[in-house]
Amino acid sequence: MLKRIICILVLVFSCSIFGQNVVKHTVSKNETVQSIARKYKVTPYDIYKLNPDAQKGIQLNSVLLIPKSVGKTEVKSYAKPSLKTSIAKTHEVLAKETLYSITKKYNISTDDLEEANPFLKTEGLRPGQILKIIKYENPPKMAVGSKVFSIYEVVAGDTKYSIAKKYGVSVEDLEKQNPEIKENLAIGLKLKIDSKISFPITVAESKEQTPKPVTEKADSKTLEYTVKAGETLYSLTRQFGLSEAALTELNPELKDGVKDGMTLKVPANISFTKEVKNDLKDLTKSISSKQRKQLVLFLPFNASKIQNDTVTSIGERLKKDKFLNMTLDFYSGALMAIDSAKVLGMNLEVKIFDSQETKNSTTALSTIRSNDFTNTDAVIGPFYQVNVEKVAAELQSKNILVISPLSKDEGNSYTNLYQSMPQTEAIKNAMFDYMREHNGNIISVISPKKNSVTDYIKTFQKDVKIVGTSESGGFAADSIRKHFVKDRMNYVILATEKTSGILTTTSTMIGAMKDYQMQLVILEPNETLDFEEIPLSRLTKLKMAFPSMTKDNDSDEAKQFERAYKKKNKIYPNQFAIRGFDLTFDTMLRLSQERTFEETASDSVTDQIENKFDYNKKLSGGFANNGIYIQFYDTDLTIKTTQ
Repeated sequence: MLKRIICILVLVFSCSIFGQNVVKHTVSKNETVQSIARKYKVTPYDIYKLNPDAQKGIQLNSVLLIPKSVGKTEVKSYAKPSLKTSIAKTHEVLAKETLYSITKKYNISTDDLEEANPFLKTEGLRPGQILKIIKYENPPKMAVGSKVFSIYEVVAGDTKYSIAKKYGVSVEDLEKQNPEIKENLAIGLKLKIDSKISFPITVAESKEQTPKPVTEKADSKTLEYTVKAGETLYSLTRQFGLSEAALTELNPELKDGVKDGMTLKVPANISFTKEVKNDLKDLTKSISSKQRKQLVLFLPFNASKIQNDTVTSIGERLKKDKFLNMTLDFYSGALMAIDSAKVLGMNLEVKIFDSQETKNSTTALSTIRSNDFTNTDAVIGPFYQVNVEKVAAELQSKNILVISPLSKDEGNSYTNLYQSMPQTEAIKNAMFDYMREHNGNIISVISPKKNSVTDYIKTFQKDVKIVGTSESGGFAADSIRKHFVKDRMNYVILATEKTSGILTTTSTMIGAMKDYQMQLVILEPNETLDFEEIPLSRLTKLKMAFPSMTKDNDSDEAKQFERAYKKKNKIYPNQFAIRGFDLTFDTMLRLSQERTFEETASDSVTDQIENKFDYNKKLSGGFANNGIYIQFYDTDLTIKTTQ
């Protein structure tokens, strides 16, 4: 059992390229592929062609094959512009910035940044440092025959899609000009770009694309947001999950209309921006296996704790330890996802480590420091939010994305941290978005004990009518009925645990159905609705709707998964096993695309067995999942999903 728990799973795909006229070079201390290439007057790409594994890193005393010459070329001229033709500026490093974010911001390579600031190689990147930014007015040129091209050197993290987007050309044109990249996009390779594109298009510096950094106000209750071109009052309310009244109260100047560039106050607990995306995408249809990706899972098996426990047997621990059972369930689902990846031909290496964690501690950091994470693209875990934040902070400078698998806490923000569980307020916001999209007239019935719901509506949904109840749950039916309107759907939000309040609300709604359109809504689970005193027929007649992080799935695909899981594990999958499958499989799919994970997160909503993944950039940094379902009780006594 323990051996199985702490094993490392590896999916391997490799290829070899052989060359002629080579010399052997033994790697010395502190040497890199770039320094070796300069020594032999070849390019890093020439070395990678003969030594494919070098792309994963080179080890001391390993032997590399180096071409004696790269052959004749039609290149007439290739020279990096001198500093005289460059644009120089300075940049002060801010907290949580990384080399990657800075190079993207100024559209330069890491090599150029380190060349201009040599101390980065020894000291690393630290807040407060003043960096020299050298940006060339014109890219290097090369002439092939009678045609002149710009050239671009591939750096870590590049994809054909990102390079093509940067230069405003199609991937197809890029491949036509550089046939060698059809099979593999190697770091160090110099690409020819049609010279009619004189300089890369820099999206990162466009104010319309990148909002002004959100600034937290001194009272820590609001943030500042800069309005981008094309945004409207409606789009802003959708983006922040606020009503027009709530947003206007914070920003009275909105009464005169929305203006590009104006600065708005928004509540500090707004967790993410909501971007308009297309329909669900099936990423299995666009899998690319050209580049191997590495995924690491940190799962809290706490194997050492089990081994050191000489009193409790493993069997007894499994009966009592809910956290271990949850971990093993998640793990079993992840293994199913890895099997599916093999079947689909994904080019992945997957490693699983024991994170040995409690609520406030984990061995994940020591694991990272004692193992080679150079080629790691993404990490799932650990489980506790405080621990996953520690890992995100550790890996942020390495540009390795970290996915929080189970925590609903908002926590601290890191640029590389993805919260895969929708947060509580996001779930409520999704329900209000749905009601507003359907031109709903929204009324709420709230008991005195539901202060959190009252506060939420008064803060974020100020136009919603509130009907209060007494401590016993009683209120007059007319206090609801007077708010009903014709020719619109009347959504009545039920937030009371009192049976009398529920019966009065539902009776009033059913009685009004002959004259009005009615639908019952709850924002969170309500145990009272399960009591026999509340007839299920009432809830189905009113098609009670509610937001949910998961959906009931009886599709053929879901049934096939259940059968395969039961065959392998001798039991049907529970919610944690399905979560383990959905998150791991979705992560592997996003890694196995031509585009980067962040690019797919920005425009691709995916739907797995029970979970939806709709990642959006948080105002405070990082990403949050807004993948939420709206479900309702149907008259055939089943739960249906509307979106």
